[in-house]
Amino acid sequence: MSENKVLSDGAAWLAGEASGDFLASLVLPELARRMDGGPQFGIGGQKMLDAGLTPWYDSSKLAVRGYTEVIKKLPELLLLRRRMISRVLQADPRVFIGVDAPDFNLGIEVKLREKKLPTVHFVSPSIWAWRPERIHTIAKAVDHMLLIFPFEEGIYRQAGVPATYIGHPLAGIIPMQPDAEAARAALAIDTQGEPLFAVLPGSRVDEVSGCAPIFFQACERVVERLGCGRFVLPAVDAARRTQIEAVVAKYPKLAERMTVVTGNSHRVLESADAVLVASGTATLETALFKKPMVVGYTTPGISAMLIRKKGLIPYVSLPNILAGRVIVPEFLHYYCTPDALACSLIDQLKESRRASLKDQFEQMHHSLLRPTAQLACDAIESVMR
Repeated sequence: MSENKVLSDGAAWLAGEASGDFLASLVLPELARRMDGGPQFGIGGQKMLDAGLTPWYDSSKLAVRGYTEVIKKLPELLLLRRRMISRVLQADPRVFIGVDAPDFNLGIEVKLREKKLPTVHFVSPSIWAWRPERIHTIAKAVDHMLLIFPFEEGIYRQAGVPATYIGHPLAGIIPMQPDAEAARAALAIDTQGEPLFAVLPGSRVDEVSGCAPIFFQACERVVERLGCGRFVLPAVDAARRTQIEAVVAKYPKLAERMTVVTGNSHRVLESADAVLVASGTATLETALFKKPMVVGYTTPGISAMLIRKKGLIPYVSLPNILAGRVIVPEFLHYYCTPDALACSLIDQLKESRRASLKDQFEQMHHSLLRPTAQLACDAIESVMR
């Protein structure tokens, strides 16, 4: 689509990562229906495209992590942001909806709101975990915040920022009672009686290059200590699959026990006995599938020090944050070692451990279950009016 093309009516969207792409794809069709088929355009991934988004730019340009990685791509990101602001103002949609990616979206929303264009932000930044001062920027940037966690309502009420808790979209599509055998059949995985571990090192290029080698070394140690074990890994797309398979090839003992699939991350989680997962939305998905997990994450040294310095709570995975205490083990940055991950992953196979977590994860699931698309579109419509 030409950058000079002016679109009338409709809604502009911006989701730059896989998790935001998925969340937005569940709301976008209902909003389009309520807008009598008004165009939905902007930046999003494949799921949003499948849901009806007209793309302006490739969403992969925004898929960066950590401070040092952002600095390397800063000129490109700033240029894209300027172009996006100009293009949205030219299109003059009824509303702009920024999905997650606060470092990128909030700056755009401030500029658009100054021009009297209504703005909605979908998924609150983690101001309850770090950088609480962001609430002041949010107040300038958004007409309405869509919240996916119940404890966030009080924070926004106190700050005087209009917000609506819409539940978490994942809670409505992940079954309350998963079926591991059906998932294994769908993936054509025969474990031959061995435990099956799902491995999710992240969806971004930098996450795979940073986390996957440590995760795969941990998997090799699991096999050495148990004498058995099968592994399944979902790649977010064909490009990540190629990258992941190149890394797996460096671990021949693991390669013969590892199945890599494209997509199907939910089937993969449902199939597993235990999960080794990078910190992020995938930890919540794992909890909703009622699976014991070990959370690991590693970033370059400078990023790790800055993140640790700014953190307000002693844990980062969503299950622990929602529980308000540590219920799943986390190994972050320099503590994320193959031996630590392997020992903890083996521990997750204990039946007492699995039963205890299942009860806690079911309670968590119920607390997040709401008619998300309906509540989100109600709030967006109120802003458009």
